[in-house]
Amino acid sequence: MLELCSIASGSSGNCICVGSDDCHILIDAGISGKRIEQGLNSIDLKSQEMQGIFVTHEHIDHIAGLGVMARRYGLPMYATQGTIEAIKNTSSVGKIDEELFHPVCPEEEITIQDLSITPIAISHDAAEPVAYRIRSGQQQAAVVTDLGNYDEELVGKLQGLDLLLLEANHDIHMLETGVYPYPLKRRIMGDRGHLSNERSGQLLGELLHDRFGAVMLGHLSKENNYEELAYEAVRLEVTMGDNPYKADDFPMQVAKRDTVSPVMRAE
Repeated sequence: MLELCSIASGSSGNCICVGSDDCHILIDAGISGKRIEQGLNSIDLKSQEMQGIFVTHEHIDHIAGLGVMARRYGLPMYATQGTIEAIKNTSSVGKIDEELFHPVCPEEEITIQDLSITPIAISHDAAEPVAYRIRSGQQQAAVVTDLGNYDEELVGKLQGLDLLLLEANHDIHMLETGVYPYPLKRRIMGDRGHLSNERSGQLLGELLHDRFGAVMLGHLSKENNYEELAYEAVRLEVTMGDNPYKADDFPMQVAKRDTVSPVMRAE
């Protein structure tokens, strides 16, 4: 069985646990090592049981706890070469043993026990960012956050999923009228920024299929979004979109910012 759980997800920190009955990995470690351990304990797992940490990119809300996890547990760290170099230049992470870093390349599958993990290149203002697709047997999941836009190539690489954690970062109106300085607003709304609720719903509509399992909306902005708004906006885009599905056809939840979210499991 493939399962996905958000330990934390939002603009203030991200950490996702994905695994099977026998093998679990973390995707990002953007909160403290203590919070990661507590979150894993709450779903009957431990940090030292993780088979590795797969890093999407080097922004601090994705790597804040990386150094502690490396030094305390010696977990292997998987990331693109560009991301690895950027992590090494992030002083707040501290020193990480070089041998723990394992470079990955987009579209090249990595196998760890019964999990197969494939990095997928995405558009974001980082060194070499990726999303991750995870397969165990016939079941497939993906964690797709921190992308300003998407194209048909990305849509093609995300077909056939059972579980999906998808970014729904901001409400456009809240962002436009909010307190952020203009250059930051431009960055967030740009092609290398973050997905709005509407764009998230549009992307989701292109990924639905008859056997689709469940979706979790993640990486919500603390200042420019809130759970109920993201949930309803994405549902509306799916139901009104040019696809044969309705929002009621599959379970949807919103990842919690500061607490562990309910575990999603592929049936």
